[in-house]
Amino acid sequence: MRRSLFISLFAAVPLTSATALDLPARKPGLWEISMVMEGRNVPPRVSQNCIDAATDKVMSSLGSDMRTCSKQDVQKSGGTLTVDSVCKVGDATVTSHSVVTGDFNSAYSVKLTSKREGGPPIPGMTPGAETQMTIQAKWLGACKADQKPGDMIMPNGMKINIVDMQKAAGAGGAPAPKR
Repeated sequence: MRRSLFISLFAAVPLTSATALDLPARKPGLWEISMVMEGRNVPPRVSQNCIDAATDKVMSSLGSDMRTCSKQDVQKSGGTLTVDSVCKVGDATVTSHSVVTGDFNSAYSVKLTSKREGGPPIPGMTPGAETQMTIQAKWLGACKADQKPGDMIMPNGMKINIVDMQKAAGAGGAPAPKR
């Protein structure tokens, strides 16, 4: 369970690491994020994220301390942001190309193409193969009464808080996810 959660959270890392300072801030509130892996017979992974300005920054930089990028080229043309990066993640090298569109107040879309070479095998992924993912995000409104900034409701219904996880990791452990 924890491994699939990590892989889900880490899926968009090549995009966020290159663009943490360049992407506009998302509107505070509840966002629904749908990730679709192209060419795979798996349903979309849909989560809901409750954010404020501080947690949006945390989520944008998620995983940035786990990689070193030799290339981070960010180009903006009108309402489109194009990001090309080459990053070392552990023993693997990830080359990615992302196209980001939308206004970050009501909806945005990310088309991500990446190729991972080296490193340990990842279940369900062919070594050296190109992966394509589409991320669709839409703002749903205010966070629910039982949510606080940083709360993520995962596709399986599990509730985690990314801020609490970071604090626990800094203290040497991670809290158990909430259902």
